[in-house]
Amino acid sequence: MQLKQIARDALLKPLSAVSGIVERRHTLPILANVLLEQKEGSLYVTATDLEMQITAHSTLPGKDGQAITVGARKLQDLLRALPDDATLNVDAGSGKMTVRAGRSRFNLQTLPATDYPRITAGTDQLQSLSLPQKDLRALFKLVEFAMAQQDIRYYLNGMLLVVDRGSLQAVATDGHRLSWASLAVDGEFARQEVILPRKTVLELGKLLEDSEAPVTLDILGTQVRFRFANVELVSKVVDGKFPDFNRVIPVGHGKQVELDRVTLLAALQRAAILSNEKFRGVRVVLATDQLKIICTNSEQEEAEEELEVAYKGDALDIGFNITYLLDALSNLSVETVRFAFGDANSSALVTMPGRDDYKYVVMPMRI
Repeated sequence: MQLKQIARDALLKPLSAVSGIVERRHTLPILANVLLEQKEGSLYVTATDLEMQITAHSTLPGKDGQAITVGARKLQDLLRALPDDATLNVDAGSGKMTVRAGRSRFNLQTLPATDYPRITAGTDQLQSLSLPQKDLRALFKLVEFAMAQQDIRYYLNGMLLVVDRGSLQAVATDGHRLSWASLAVDGEFARQEVILPRKTVLELGKLLEDSEAPVTLDILGTQVRFRFANVELVSKVVDGKFPDFNRVIPVGHGKQVELDRVTLLAALQRAAILSNEKFRGVRVVLATDQLKIICTNSEQEEAEEELEVAYKGDALDIGFNITYLLDALSNLSVETVRFAFGDANSSALVTMPGRDDYKYVVMPMRI
């Protein structure tokens, strides 16, 4: 493989787009590498962890059919350390890749491209829809923090995507809280559900831009494919049955209160400083025209915040994990949030007033 007089960023940008999924330690050494391929007047850079594969390309004229694999992290670190305006000459062959920039020269070990494992995208396309990148990015942000981490119920370690008629819904839960968000999309689609792995969701959150540029989502049986800008991401889906989230979302909670999101978030952040580090409990005490936030810890320290609210209903004293409240409020962007409570043993519902496209359910805890 030979690349003559190329700009540093022409190689660094596609490399940076894919290298996030490369693990440092692998049973297969080649998985620490990226695959570089020259075809159709572009350089294609591919990384995989056997569950997900990302390919990004950059327009770089060269001889078609050239391919090699090289260590992802080392090449990326080298390119980042070079000046922004550096011009590179790359020459690969006989187990080595030589990168020259000015008076600098680096020799990197390579492995044959023929040994590189690839995920082949399925041909049984079930659904395909297109939407602005910023909309999909915002949808994920409202939900992804509620995904479980290393739960024995493996289907919770990811996000449920539901395509249904003219909507795309995202749901995540760790068994203690549940976040649901919905987005209108162009088209009329048959209902389809897939569970995206946690790593796929987090990687998409990094790659998607806050722009109107389109992203195409293809559901391919046991895989999903996202295509946007110069990136293609193919991921296996989690094989499992996601819980019926509609049964978890409470209806008819009579104790409702609306609060300024930023004010409430700041009060919770201050109170959290004196919460119990292990249990992270907070008492929410609702009374006529006031809401108190109370945190205590094992050192007998206490924080109490009092907020004015328009409330005339029955008093309520309920406990929550304060982290679960902070996560939701931090990822919303609206000015006002609405809390709906039942009793001290019922889950609370957080929504956005005037909108029905977001619901966050948080279970109570004993304090």
